[in-house]
Amino acid sequence: MEKTLIILKPDAFEKRKVGATLSRFEDAGFNIVAAKLLQLDSPMLKEHYAHIADKPFFPEIEAFMSSRPVLVVVIEGNSIIDRVRNLVGPTNSLVAAAGTIRGDWGTNMMLNIVHASDSPENAAAEIKRFFAEGEVFA
Repeated sequence: MEKTLIILKPDAFEKRKVGATLSRFEDAGFNIVAAKLLQLDSPMLKEHYAHIADKPFFPEIEAFMSSRPVLVVVIEGNSIIDRVRNLVGPTNSLVAAAGTIRGDWGTNMMLNIVHASDSPENAAAEIKRFFAEGEVFA
């Protein structure tokens, strides 16, 4: 069983799509094995988005992601990273297919409802970033 990290972003809360988004993961057969509501701060966001923290658009991402609490979730399932990426759709909601989470509820590149780990290595690092040992139940 593989694990991955999902972050339900501020726009998921604003659009009241948190429960519906979690239901999509459960309906796909994935198990929720950890969850917590967090207020992300600047150091955490700079660590999480280290690959783009030096880009001119990062302050806008930082402001958005810290604008309200997010729900950080670990889910588990067979080949979960690829399956979750297919379920959520591409990062740019404008090109995401109908039937995907981002295609149905996202607005653009940033307002796209959910973050999903893109590789087993990133999933492991991201889970460790947000959850202490003993907080993931699987």
